[in-house]
Amino acid sequence: MTERQSKIIKLVNTYQKIEVSRLAELLDVSQVTIRKDLDHLEGEGLLSREHGYALIKNANDINTRMTINYDRKLAIATRAAEMVNNGETVMLESGSTCALLAEQLAKLKKDVTIITNSAYIAIRIRELPLRKVILLGGEYQKEYQGMVGPLVRKCAREFFVDKFFVGTDGFIPESGFTCDDLMRVETMEYMADSANKMIILADSSKFDQQGVVIQTSFDAIDTVCTDSEINPSALAILQEKGINVVIVD
Repeated sequence: MTERQSKIIKLVNTYQKIEVSRLAELLDVSQVTIRKDLDHLEGEGLLSREHGYALIKNANDINTRMTINYDRKLAIATRAAEMVNNGETVMLESGSTCALLAEQLAKLKKDVTIITNSAYIAIRIRELPLRKVILLGGEYQKEYQGMVGPLVRKCAREFFVDKFFVGTDGFIPESGFTCDDLMRVETMEYMADSANKMIILADSSKFDQQGVVIQTSFDAIDTVCTDSEINPSALAILQEKGINVVIVD
């Protein structure tokens, strides 16, 4: 993704629906150039098109979630990839930052195996040079394009890894990280039981949001990888809890 395309995504998320002419004006390029960028971004599933407009997709769809704070998520994913050794097997949950992490692992590491409950991740990286991708079975959630439920537990029990990477929907200072879906939370717990370390990937905006279900308590978390815009009070809480915090610019 080019820098201009990243700016387009930010503008579409800000305005929800924006004219092609307005995008061209804001980015100081021709409408022909903007249309080419929009064609590419629509092909990647990152936004939708109407005649003369670009607009955000379903807010709960993982492709839409991917576009929100994309640059921060990519930086976090790139830093998280550095935590993985060549030849290692890791487990990834079905969040958007985890999908970017899968891509970075393919680009930056050798012979990595990914175990995931995310059909979205498996499809997104299908052409990339990974050693192996293992997709855990379960009940398919359409918007998240991931597997949930007790079948995931049965599958996850067959494996044990050092690192489990997981996204989040929000944060409560008194309780920990949160999620918007109970079945996703249960699935994360099943997968966490098969890992030595849980690593939360959370862009700084998540620390100013609250999900509806407690995802994980502080004592279950080994590391949080976030960006430099994290709320200072949230950072202090994580550090007081003895959690390793990795901050990217």
